[in-house]
Amino acid sequence: MALETLDQVRNVERPTREAMLNRAPSVQHFWDENKTLFQKAWAEWEGEGATRPVLDSNLYDAKLRTAVEAAWKDPCTEGAVKDLWKEVFPGVYETQFFDPDQLHILRGYMDAAANADIPLRPPYGISLNRGGAMLDSRSEGYLAAPSFQSFYRDLMDAYMRPVSRLLFPDIYGYDTQTFGFSIQWQADKDTSLRAHTDASSVTLNLNLNLPGEEFSGSGVRFFDRVTRQIAELSFKPGTALIHHGSVAHESMPITKGERSNLVLWLYGDHGQVPMQGAPELAIGPSERWSVPNNASDSFAPF
Repeated sequence: MALETLDQVRNVERPTREAMLNRAPSVQHFWDENKTLFQKAWAEWEGEGATRPVLDSNLYDAKLRTAVEAAWKDPCTEGAVKDLWKEVFPGVYETQFFDPDQLHILRGYMDAAANADIPLRPPYGISLNRGGAMLDSRSEGYLAAPSFQSFYRDLMDAYMRPVSRLLFPDIYGYDTQTFGFSIQWQADKDTSLRAHTDASSVTLNLNLNLPGEEFSGSGVRFFDRVTRQIAELSFKPGTALIHHGSVAHESMPITKGERSNLVLWLYGDHGQVPMQGAPELAIGPSERWSVPNNASDSFAPF
């Protein structure tokens, strides 16, 4: 028997694609008016699915997970985490982040959420397809399912922030706030994103494609402002790219298949990011492996 809130939400009148693209005032009103209702619906949706996939630390690559867990116990071992990241372009690092053999669990969850028939707000200006959704509670229409939010918070606090501080020491203090969205490039829909920088201190781009789920094109092209060097990097299942938000990049057109990603940002209170060339704070391992107690300031870049 369907739950009452889910029935109500699945029958709610929704904004049109055109209204969302134009960011009509009625669309913002829709999300604001229904915020509590949608949060309750996501909790009921999770309870409704007895076989809903479990999102836990087993999703992470075993080497990364072992090194990160050790660093939280003894921050002085953090070098083992840093060693797993390879600089593949000036200021851009890559690693195996998720275990490809476990990635189907996360993808299964995200696909089920996309098909839950609960309104999700897509990332305006980037993609308006079935795979795009806001992930952070600061965003209206976000994926408010409790178990996903628990997984998301752990990813940001236990993994992304300390890794970012290791690779980019200047972002310390400009990493108190989180932001994230999912995106799915499809050859017959939104296919590329022109050159831009992010309104973040640091950006983590995580590929969710499964082994054997191939696509053509859709590489990420990076630009180095100092050397004028350009490189196009591609994703393998479960790999991650991390870089300062100030590094210019663009997504190239996808020509075949689909590419699924999570894009996660860190920045300071009220959107502050470090100034280029600013002196770095002298901090130690224990400070890097810590979680700030700043409350969410509710500022969302878009």
